[in-house]
Amino acid sequence: MCGIVGYMDRQGKICDPQIVHAMNGEIVHRGPDDDGYYFDGVAGLGFRRLAIIDLKGGHQPLTNEDDTKWIVFNGEIYNYKTLRDELIDLGHTFKTETDTEVIVHLYEQYGVDCVTKLRGMFSFGIWDGEKQQLFMARDPFGIKPLYYTQQDGFLAFASEIKSLLRIPDVSRIIDREAFWNYLTFQYVPEPMTMFEGIHKLPPAHYLIARGNETIVKRYYQLKFSPIDQPISYYVDGILEQLRESVRVHMNSDVPRGAFLSSGVDSSAIVALLKELEDVQTFTVGFEGAGGLSEIQYARETARVLGTVHRDTVITAKRYLEELPRLVYHQDEPVADPSAIALYFVSELASEHVTVVLSGEGADEIFGGYTIYREPLSLRMFEYVPPSIRQSLSGVAQILPEGMKGRSFLMRGSRTVEERFFGNAFLFSEAEKKKFVKFNPDEYHYRRPMDITGQYYSQVKDADDVTKMQYLDLHTWLPGDILMKADKMTMANSVELRVPFLDKQVFEFASQIPMAYRLANGTTKHVMREAVRKLLPKEVTERKKLGFPVPTRKWLKDEHYQFARDLIGSSTLDDLFDKHYILHLLEEHRQGTRDHARKIWAIVIFLLWHQTYVEQTRSFVSAESELVAKRRQRMFTEALV
Repeated sequence: MCGIVGYMDRQGKICDPQIVHAMNGEIVHRGPDDDGYYFDGVAGLGFRRLAIIDLKGGHQPLTNEDDTKWIVFNGEIYNYKTLRDELIDLGHTFKTETDTEVIVHLYEQYGVDCVTKLRGMFSFGIWDGEKQQLFMARDPFGIKPLYYTQQDGFLAFASEIKSLLRIPDVSRIIDREAFWNYLTFQYVPEPMTMFEGIHKLPPAHYLIARGNETIVKRYYQLKFSPIDQPISYYVDGILEQLRESVRVHMNSDVPRGAFLSSGVDSSAIVALLKELEDVQTFTVGFEGAGGLSEIQYARETARVLGTVHRDTVITAKRYLEELPRLVYHQDEPVADPSAIALYFVSELASEHVTVVLSGEGADEIFGGYTIYREPLSLRMFEYVPPSIRQSLSGVAQILPEGMKGRSFLMRGSRTVEERFFGNAFLFSEAEKKKFVKFNPDEYHYRRPMDITGQYYSQVKDADDVTKMQYLDLHTWLPGDILMKADKMTMANSVELRVPFLDKQVFEFASQIPMAYRLANGTTKHVMREAVRKLLPKEVTERKKLGFPVPTRKWLKDEHYQFARDLIGSSTLDDLFDKHYILHLLEEHRQGTRDHARKIWAIVIFLLWHQTYVEQTRSFVSAESELVAKRRQRMFTEALV
């Protein structure tokens, strides 16, 4: 796990090494063990290393035999040893034992098709000196981030946006289309970022830049293809696939551990790890979370599984103290309170291990979110003619908010494409128009339905549950879940691995019929059955909690004044009406309405704006030096 940067001048000018060094200096936290550079005329590559495999020989950038192709790589390739043997048989010679070198030789052998052979998480950039071409790629699920910008005759890429902002003349202008959609999704949907002119390379895509030409192309398609097999086939198969995935995800030359929440996903990963070695587990809880605190559940699971367990409780005060710095690490606003929870549990883990396994992705591929049961509860509306459903929608809208049955009628009278925008939904289009100071129609901005519609159209013949999973796989998973997982772990120089998000696991899970995914009144039914023998009954049947942060309570009490002062002092009057948001805050404090998630989205955006646009907050070298010293100590111990 590392940080990468790259720069290519498109006007024939020699790449300025100072630019690449400045970009690389922004991401010391991603790789405090080592750095490296390569320059070739118009192009330059930079690298920060967090040493995981081949501790002595894994310096980057790495090259092929004749030094014509150079790579910087972030991630882990789990089938690299097999690929290495195949490449040796084809005549390639290797200087290291790293997975990085395998990729550059694969590119040498197969060109851009090399990405189809990789099993793992990755983002990388390859400079092809012979073709004077830059080749970039990102893994199928979007586990590892990759940002790029092309303007003023150059193209640059990086693991984090903050590196791109070190390039002279790269602007810090808010992308208003991104802001409009952030208010719905609680994150910025790809390929946009909150910065105008800076983009995310989407998952399962590669980019080729040569001269003034840029090509972005999808190389892998996630899809569900149910096959009618007995449920026992899937129960046995899932366990076999997960067991093998956990085994390959263990590959490292440094200490490993796992995050352990209250649910079945992380518990299953820990149980499978425990079959292979002793396990260290880590959990975080929050003051004010009450009976829903992760800690008690996780402690009990750890006791049953026999792990070496550590946990920590975060107070409202400490959460607030750390919040601005953690918004800095996110690069762009993500209004998910559990993102900050991941930072604290990663901080705890970083004192003991370098690699952690976690349960991200299980809900999306196995059907684990409670909302996925909604189509089953609304099935009766399928027999109602569209014209009558439209009338019911009109009736529902004139009923008083909070009236029993209103929400049921509203949801039932709409198609899944009209009502489901992913696991997060904040402000409706009508509500945004009440306080946002610009009209998206005037600028032809994409709306949320434009963004989700492209994915719904790809699964138009699927059942509604599958449509919801497919949408989340392409939006919520990379935009929220994986973004926060990468940024918050890397802020602590910890590598996160996600065994559920493995191509082979997904391709098996994609065959499970919907009736097996949701059965017996629960979610992830087949997956729960597959791991039942590994876990206590109360774990396999426990409702999903995640890392619950008591934002609703804190915004009424401990964080109320902070939120009020931050919103009230906002100078963004040309962007939104802060008085409308202050009204929501007062309603929330009085308990008349729960606006916690909406208010939190504005709070996070304002903190982001202060840090990245106004630049009134600064978080840089001091913490990077501390991280580097801690990592250097652990790195030296591992070498010994």
